[in-house]
Order: sequence, then structure tokens, then C-alpha cells
Amino acid sequence: MKLDPRLKLALQWLLNAVALMLLPEVISSFQVESYAAALITALLLGLINALIRPILILITLPITLLSLGLFTLVINAFLFWGVAKLVSGVHVPDFSTAFWSALLYSLLTWLVNIALADPREKRISVVIDRRWK
Repeated sequence: MKLDPRLKLALQWLLNAVALMLLPEVISSFQVESYAAALITALLLGLINALIRPILILITLPITLLSLGLFTLVINAFLFWGVAKLVSGVHVPDFSTAFWSALLYSLLTWLVNIALADPREKRISVVIDRRWK
């Protein structure tokens, strides 16, 4: 079923907020006080990941390459921690909590993206043609 892009974006935003509400069930030191705080946090995380994260990854490219890409997890944690500091109602006490929360949130939002993906949409098409002569 093909969803309207605006509906898909709104649904993705709501499901990402639900993912934020699920994080305290797994990570006890992470707290979200209200659904409104989760909605605002999900919106800010989406905007920051779309606008600021690529610039930070480009700036830190040498260390990201040396760490085989693992430094992007540190960037994600700092961005997650920063957004949590901006939004009242979301509490991340330390970097360790931010790291694991960002990692789990990334996994949950990845699952949301898979669930909302159109199965008829071909993203990558690989054709192997073997001709024996």
C-alpha cells in the first residue's frame, strides 16, 4: 500500500516518539516524562540528524575512518544528549546513558523505517547475467 508522503512522515514521527517512550523500559537511567516531550524530542532528533549530523561526520571524517566508522556512534550519542538537554521532560544523566539510548533509538527507528517502507519500491537492483560460451 502506497502512503501519502505527508501521512508517512507524520506516522514516522509518531512512531519515533513511541520508540522514545519505550527506551526507559530498557534503560532505567533514561527518562521521558510525557508524550509531548517525546514528540518534540523526536522532531528535534530528526531535524538535527538531517541537518547537523552530516556536517559533523564530514568534519570528523579522519577519526571516523581510523575508527572504521565507530566514531559515528559517539557523534550520535552527543547529538542525542544535546537534544535531551534542550527538551524539558527528557532526562539523560550521563554520556553512557546517551550512548546506549542513541544506539537503541537508532535500532528502533530503523525498524520503523523498514515497517513503513513500500515493498514495491526497488531501492537497489542487482542483475547477474551469466552467459556460458
